Amino acid sequence: MLKLDDKGLIPAIIQDASNNEVLMLGYMNKESLKRTLASGDVWFYSRSRQELWHKGATSGNFLRMKSITKDCDSDTLLVKAEPAGPVCHTGNRTCFFQQLERQDTD
Repeated sequence: MLKLDDKGLIPAIIQDASNNEVLMLGYMNKESLKRTLASGDVWFYSRSRQELWHKGATSGNFLRMKSITKDCDSDTLLVKAEPAGPVCHTGNRTCFFQQLERQDTD
């Protein structure tokens, strides 16, 4: 049984299925997970918009789900996917492209 947080969400780490590069972190709820499993396209729950979000519906940069595993505590998902273009809204391949600087912690 998955352990959702108090808002009914679970973090989902998205990893490129072909090379294991971490692409992004999103959040899923039960409905987005069901849609992902049913369609093969990755769905999330947008915390800022408070609605389901079909990744790529606007940009065309869909994520095709290849596998989903859960961690040992059942409170985080690892989604291996095939990206159809850049994943980050900035146009970068991955959302993890900025080096952490010391001043970021101030």
